[in-house]
Amino acid sequence: MEQYRLGVLGGMGPQATNTFYQYIIDRTAARSDQEHISMLIFSDNEVPDRTAAILSGHTQPVYDRLLYGAKLLEQGGCTAIAVPCNTAHYFYDALSEAVSIPIINMMRETAAYLSNRGVRRAGVLATSGTVSSHTYRYYLREFGIDEIIPGTEDQNRLMNLIYGTIKHGKQADAGIFLDISSALLSQGAECLIIG
Repeated sequence: MEQYRLGVLGGMGPQATNTFYQYIIDRTAARSDQEHISMLIFSDNEVPDRTAAILSGHTQPVYDRLLYGAKLLEQGGCTAIAVPCNTAHYFYDALSEAVSIPIINMMRETAAYLSNRGVRRAGVLATSGTVSSHTYRYYLREFGIDEIIPGTEDQNRLMNLIYGTIKHGKQADAGIFLDISSALLSQGAECLIIG
C-alpha cells in the first residue's frame, strides 16, 4: 500500500495551523496512533504578511517564502500539501506549478462543498487581501455561487478584529463579528465563509 504523508504549510497564523491539525485529529476514525494521518507540519513564522503584500503589490517576498516551505515539504516526502490560510491562496496557481505534488485548494473545496448543498449566495468574512484580490469570488463563481462581502466600514472593523485582537492572541469581540455577519445575512447570504 502506498504511504501518504500530508504536508501542512502553516504558521499563517500559528493558531490557524493548530486548529487545522486538531480538526484532522478529531475527524480521523483512528483506534490507535498508527491509524492517524501521517503529517509533516511546517509552521513558518517568517512568511511576510500576505494582506500587506497583496494590497501593496509587493508579493514576491511572500511567494518566495511560501515556495521555500512547499519545497521543504515536498523534499520531506509529503504526497500532498494543505495551506490553512485563505489569504495565502492568492499564490495557489504559482505554487502549484512550482512543486510536483498536489496542493489542496481550500477555496475550491469550500466552493464545491457549498455547491453540493445548493448554496447560491455566500458571505465571505476574510482579510482585505483575500477580499480585494477576489480570490474567493473566482472559485465561488466557478460553482455558480455569488459572493457577498462586507462594506468598507465593516471590512475595516473585521480587519481590526483579525489584526488587532486575534493575531495578538486576544479574545475577539463576538459582538462585532455578529454585527458584520448579520449584515451579510441580511443581504441574502445563505451561509458564511470565515477566512
